[in-house]
Amino acid sequence: MSQDRTTPASVVSLEELSSWPEELCRRELPSVLPRLLISFAAAPIWIEHIQLLKVIVEMFLPHMNHLTLEKTFFSQVLPKTVKLFDDMIYELTSQARELSSQNLEIQSTLRNILQTMVQVLGALTGCVQHVCATQESIVLENIHSLPSSVLHVIKSTFVHCKNSESVYSGRLHLVSDLLQALFKEAYSLQKQLMELLDMVCMDPLVDENDDILNMVIVIHSLLDICLVISSIDSAFHANTWKFIIKQSLKHQSVIKNQLKHKDIITSLCEDILFSFHSCLQLAEQMTQSDTQDNADYRLFHKTLKLCRFFANSLLHYTKEFLTFLSDSCCTLHQLYLQIHSKLPPSLYATTISKAQQEEIAGAFLVTLDPLITQLLTFQPFIQVVLDSKLDLPCELQFPQCLLLVAIMDKLPSQPEDVQVLWCTESQLSEATARVSLLKAIFYSFEQCAGELSLPVRLQGVKSKGQAQVAVTLYQHVCVHLCTFIASAHPSLFPELDAALLNAVLSTKMITSLLAVDAWCFLARYGTAEICAHHVTIVAHLIKSCPGECYQLTNLSILLRRLFFFMGPPHQVEFIQKFSPKEAENLSLWQYISFQALSADLRKQTADEVTRTGTTQCREWLSSGRTLGELESLNTALSALLTVCNSAGEALDIGQQTEITEVGSQLWAFLNKQVTGQPYVQQTFSLLLPLLGFFIQTLDPQLISQVLTLQTSLLKLEPPDHTCLAVLDFVSSLGKLFIPQAIQDKILPNLSCIFALLLADRNWLLEQHTLEAFTLFAEGTNHEEIVPQCLSSEETKNKVVSFLEKTGLIDETDAARVERVKQERGIFLEPFVNTTEAARWSSLQPCAKRARHEPALEEEYRAAVQTAAGALEAIELLLQKSPAPDWLLMKMVVLQGKIQKLKRCSL
Repeated sequence: MSQDRTTPASVVSLEELSSWPEELCRRELPSVLPRLLISFAAAPIWIEHIQLLKVIVEMFLPHMNHLTLEKTFFSQVLPKTVKLFDDMIYELTSQARELSSQNLEIQSTLRNILQTMVQVLGALTGCVQHVCATQESIVLENIHSLPSSVLHVIKSTFVHCKNSESVYSGRLHLVSDLLQALFKEAYSLQKQLMELLDMVCMDPLVDENDDILNMVIVIHSLLDICLVISSIDSAFHANTWKFIIKQSLKHQSVIKNQLKHKDIITSLCEDILFSFHSCLQLAEQMTQSDTQDNADYRLFHKTLKLCRFFANSLLHYTKEFLTFLSDSCCTLHQLYLQIHSKLPPSLYATTISKAQQEEIAGAFLVTLDPLITQLLTFQPFIQVVLDSKLDLPCELQFPQCLLLVAIMDKLPSQPEDVQVLWCTESQLSEATARVSLLKAIFYSFEQCAGELSLPVRLQGVKSKGQAQVAVTLYQHVCVHLCTFIASAHPSLFPELDAALLNAVLSTKMITSLLAVDAWCFLARYGTAEICAHHVTIVAHLIKSCPGECYQLTNLSILLRRLFFFMGPPHQVEFIQKFSPKEAENLSLWQYISFQALSADLRKQTADEVTRTGTTQCREWLSSGRTLGELESLNTALSALLTVCNSAGEALDIGQQTEITEVGSQLWAFLNKQVTGQPYVQQTFSLLLPLLGFFIQTLDPQLISQVLTLQTSLLKLEPPDHTCLAVLDFVSSLGKLFIPQAIQDKILPNLSCIFALLLADRNWLLEQHTLEAFTLFAEGTNHEEIVPQCLSSEETKNKVVSFLEKTGLIDETDAARVERVKQERGIFLEPFVNTTEAARWSSLQPCAKRARHEPALEEEYRAAVQTAAGALEAIELLLQKSPAPDWLLMKMVVLQGKIQKLKRCSL
């Protein structure tokens, strides 16, 4: 000892210092440490740096005052150590490409660098262990350089190990042992550091100080490490996340305003999706494999547990920091959609077994439901989900629909103000417009054309005493929508009524039908007075429609169905309010089924509608028979047809005869107008089924005339509604015995009509034609014409397939799903109102033209001169050679256009 005291510390070698006893180190610390630090800063090579660092840590660190560690040691040594480590990483990366088993010099150099890096990590581990061992409660400010420096080195190590295959290419085996040692040392160092950080205490009464900022830096540094190790070690990755969440919650009161919550939520969601996709991948592999691999099954369960852990972490973090997550709502929304898009019954789901699907649902999906519950009251989340400009790809439309329905299910248990937030529209600005939940559900529902057409199956609602069965998407949405209607807060009724009406008026028929179903539930669930009130409103809406349009069609379906739910007293009131004795009310009675009325009311109302309808027809026949008044005639014919279809038994012989006579008189006038004037075809389409209803009493000569005209008309490719009316008439001939004397006139036309319609490529007409032909063939006494209707082998195969209920195309389930996905774009095309308007404009005569300015007169003259010149040219051609077969038909069409222009010019 006497020799130790006499030897100046300045001349003692590192080897000698390493052998000093503890007491000597403690006593000589004030004089030795400054010189060691100077030597450390000035050391020319890495090895010397490391040797000095190890001596300081192992021999003198235990004797330093823990309150002054930051100032006397960490702040002076650790920045230099970090730079040293970065330099070594750079050197490794730069020289690794020259590594080979033959180049021993490079191999030795790289291995020496790696060994030195391991020693650096060991020295840092010693620092961390010392702090943990000497302090029960740690103030982060007293050691703030240590966590940040250690985390930087750990991250650099993990990044290098993660990229080692690309850095060392095919020569990784030459250094793999040292890389493993390096990773293990970094792994151990991080565990030690997390133990240290767990001992940190922060004053919750202090709002701003360096401790808060340092802790925030630590948490986000650990978050960066999570991004690196996620694909290296799943257990270590999960433990790091667990620590991040724990520290965030532990120091929540002081760091909540400084944390980058969006980064944490985004990273957590990315890790959830990564684990989830890995889980699906394993499940898919097991499904496709014939043998059950226990190793794969264990890995699947391990990954599924990881999914659940991440989801629970997200749930916990979201609960505690919800008010800070405004800019994370889009990420959370997308997370829900992405997960459900990959699970059955989504069209874009991964193919997995039912058992694995249930395991994923039971272990993982159950955590998403409480997450949505937590977000339910958060207005930014409402804004994201109901954003009026939300533009989702096809694969996310179905999950969006499921999400909206799930939210709707939860609303009745929420306070009124929350329900109002979800169910009312809002537009603070053009960029932040929000639709109502109900409107969003109807819109999202109609985007799921593929899921509706397959249809996909979802888990049904459990009910007492009944087994739970799978239901279609339509049933799923309808049932949950009706449940919401039954439990919605009364203050939401105006929004509910408006949403249902808007959906009824939708351009998409499936959406309109859903709204009609929901409205019918409302009518049954509510009071009789509410039902009667709704029927009256719908009736007024129908009467206010300016003409034929899809909205009128939808409203008429709603009126027809609601009328069945009216009580007899309210039906009487309706009859009094909209008396069928008045011609203007036939526009309503044409849509009402008389089966909804009691026997007495049915008889009375059917008599009144018949009398009013036939009177209207006779008035039209006795008047100028202007085609501009066809609309009122069409309404009368439609009302008479409704009476025949739904209350035919209530008509006496006199009324039946009157309808037949009126129909025959109308036929005598209209049959000459149909081919030349397309707008008459709508009236013709109503007259045909009316005549077909009384087919047994019709004059055979009239039937022959009708069939002859139908044959000619079909060759002109009339509108679909005309073809359907033709089908209605010819199918009624199945049970009619045709007299021998007129068979030669009727049967050839009948077979020609069926042949033309069976060859039609329109799928809707094809289906109706097959049904009508089957009905005719089963009932007719003239079996000999059945083969004549099958004009080709293709038609025969089509009919046989229909009768045997077999498809023409053998399609697997997977192929069908792919086809539906490809067709989806067609279903999602926006409805073009102009097309619909153009379609109906051809059925109605033009109104009087507005008076044009004189400036257009010259243009009129030029157009007329051009038309006249064209007709003169045709006349000259006829003088030179015979007319082609098609010319007469074209001239008839032109004549129709001239007649139409004449009416418009009046």
